[in-house]
Order: sequence, then C-alpha cells, then structure tokens
Amino acid sequence: MSVQVENLEKNMAKLTIEVAAEELEKAIQAAYMKEKGKISIPGFRKGKVPRQMIEKMYGAGIFYEDAANTLIQENYPSAVDESGIDIVSRPTIDVVQIETGKPFIFTAEVAVRPEVKLGKYLGVQVTKIDTSVSDEEVEEALEKERNNNARTVTVTDRPVQSGDTAVIDFEGFVDGVAFEGGKGENHPLEIGSHSFIDTFEDQLIGKNVGDDVDVNVTFPEQYQAAELAGKPALFKVKIHEIKAKELPELDDEFAQDVSEFDTLAEYKEDLKKHLEEQKENEAKRTKEDEAIQKIIDKSTMEIPEAMLDTQCENMINEFAQRIAQSGLSMEQYMQFSGLTIDKLKEQVRPEAETRIKSSLVLEQIAKEENIEVTDEEINAEVEKMAAAYGMEADKLKEYMGDAEKESMARDLKVTKAVDLIMENVKERAKAKTKKEKEAEAKEAAEE
Repeated sequence: MSVQVENLEKNMAKLTIEVAAEELEKAIQAAYMKEKGKISIPGFRKGKVPRQMIEKMYGAGIFYEDAANTLIQENYPSAVDESGIDIVSRPTIDVVQIETGKPFIFTAEVAVRPEVKLGKYLGVQVTKIDTSVSDEEVEEALEKERNNNARTVTVTDRPVQSGDTAVIDFEGFVDGVAFEGGKGENHPLEIGSHSFIDTFEDQLIGKNVGDDVDVNVTFPEQYQAAELAGKPALFKVKIHEIKAKELPELDDEFAQDVSEFDTLAEYKEDLKKHLEEQKENEAKRTKEDEAIQKIIDKSTMEIPEAMLDTQCENMINEFAQRIAQSGLSMEQYMQFSGLTIDKLKEQVRPEAETRIKSSLVLEQIAKEENIEVTDEEINAEVEKMAAAYGMEADKLKEYMGDAEKESMARDLKVTKAVDLIMENVKERAKAKTKKEKEAEAKEAAEE
C-alpha cells in the first residue's frame, strides 16, 4: 500500500491510497467465495458455479463492490497512520480505479485539525455569581422530592387529565392509508409533555379507559417526509390505562422515608446545603464557559465544514441513544416532533461549533503552556473509571489500547488547561439592569 497526501483549501486534505493488484485479486476471490452460494446458473449446482462463469454472465465487476469495501476498511486506518496528518472528520471515499490485474486506487477527502492562533487566555474577566440559596428554592426542591416519591396509581373512576400518563395503542393514517413509523403499542404518554405532534395529547383529555379515540392532527409544512408535510392525519387511539401520581404528606415521616434524618426540619437544612453545593458547581461551570468563550472570541481558527458535520452527526447519534432508552425510536420522534435530520443538524450546529472551538482552544493552551500528564495521573483516572464501572483497574487497563490512553491523556491536559485559566480569572460583579437599579432606588427611598 502507498499513500499520497494533497493539501486542499480550508483545512481539508485528500489521501490517494493505492493497494497492490494482488490484494485486489484476493479481495475479489473472497467476495466470490462469500456470494457463490447465492448464485444459480442452469447446469451448475448452487454454490458450485465457477467464478469465471459468473463474471462472464453478470459482468467482470460483479464482485468489485464487496472487494472495494473490504480493501477500504482494511487499508484506510493504516493509510491515516502513514499520512501523519491529524484527521478530524469522517472520510468522503471515492474509488478511482478498480480492475482485475491493476492496483486498486481510492481517495479519502478529510478535514485536518485547524491551526489555532490564541488570543489572551490568562487574566480573563468573568461575571461573579451569587450562590446563596433562598427559602423559596428549598421549598421548590422539597416539592420536587415529594413528586419524585409519589406513588403511581391506576385510575379507574375518572377520565384522563393533564399530568396523567395514558397507556395507549395508536396508528396514524393519512388519506385513509397507514403511514410508516406512525404505529405504537402500550406506549406510556405523559399528557402535557408535548412529546407528540400538534394537539395529540390535548385530545385525550376527558377520555376514559377502554375508549377508542379519533385524534385529528396536522403535520407541519416543513416535515422530513414530503408525502406527509402539511397534511391532516387521523390517529386511531386505544386507551388501556390511566396512571396518576399520589403525593405523600410533608412531615417527619416523609423525611425519614426519603433521607437519613428524623425530622422534616433537619431534612430541609440538608437540602439547603446540597442546593448550595449544586449552585457553586453550576457557577463554576458557568464561569468556565464564559472564560472559554471569551478566549474563543479573541482567537482565530478556520473550522472545516466536514469537521462540523461529523460533530453534528455524533451529537444526533448521542440524542438517538438517549431517546431509545425511553422506548422511542428516532423515526417516531421525528414523526411526532415534525423535525427532520437536516433540521436537527441546524439545531445542534451552534453547540457543535462551540464544542469544537472549545476543544481546539484548550488543547492549544495545553500545548503552549507545555502541560504534561504523568503515568500516575493516568493510572488514577483509570482507577476512577474502573470504580464507576464496578471493575478492577488492572482489568480495565487490559481492555484499553493506545488510542484510549492517548484520549485520556488529552482529556487530562484539557482539564489542566481549564484549571490554569480559572486560577487566573478576574471576577467582576454582574452589571445591574435598569429595573434592578429602580428597585434599589425605591427601597432606599422607603427606608
């Protein structure tokens, strides 16, 4: 295998990878061996048709696609290593030459890690944040805990209300025809969550267990399935169960049930302490985000479009995994939300860009400050991960390759870069709004 690298504009590069003709022949033969059992030709038993006969009947290129896929998967990773460039996107592959007896040639167009020119990163000003906790916030947290400990009871003596969970079967129809992705069984739908399209949930309010309900909605004009966009739809819904929350009394017994404390007063004091810690942690993250954003604003870098696309795709895949845990497929989510993959990409793009720029800036700071990570620090991080997974650290190390260790070292360097930034920030009070100034003036006058 040989690799040539051509630098393109806007931090893109093209790798031209050439694989020996002998390797192509092996891949074609492997494709033939895999597929021959599926090919029937009169006069030959299934699986016994010679390769030359198949190529004569169906064309010399019948096995090229499988062979190309195999060779690309086998050779691209090695080509990346050999190229020596820092690739930050998925490749766009193009087959240039595939012909028996000749080398296999393909190209991979990729984004290259952009160069970062840092602005000021030490002594950045951030807004001072008040982390005090009010009595009202404690009461809100207490009410939330009360809701978390509510019993779910099956309701049989009344219809569906807002806040209930209705267990339903549903199937959607447009122009009398069922459409793909519009069907579900025993789906728990929280009324008022707005997770289903249009006024779907509202139309179940007032209905009873056992009811068959016709729910009429309209798909948005901008919809991922062109055949559904802007069209009215009818959902046939069957209500199986109605479930509601039953809240416990707020007393000492409640405190004993949900905490280690004997009285409600002690529990509330502990809640306040945890809220203060939470606010301090949130304030720390907010100040870090503000400081990093200010450094980004003063720095320059050119982000390749392919790098952004890859980050957007990764974020959408993460989102798909999260909603799958709630029993909703990505296809169903898009049906009911009215979003398309392109719309989702538009939505996550600003955050994707921020994530990329933050990472690039922090890695550059680590480089310029000669921040290093010791073996002891990596081992300590492995032990933390092992504890989180309920594994032995030595066992986890066995599963980790060089790439995982390098990624861990890079993350630790970034963490140290953030620490360095925050050790040198300058806090300033938040500027008061006109309304706040007027309120202060009024209080002073009353005093």
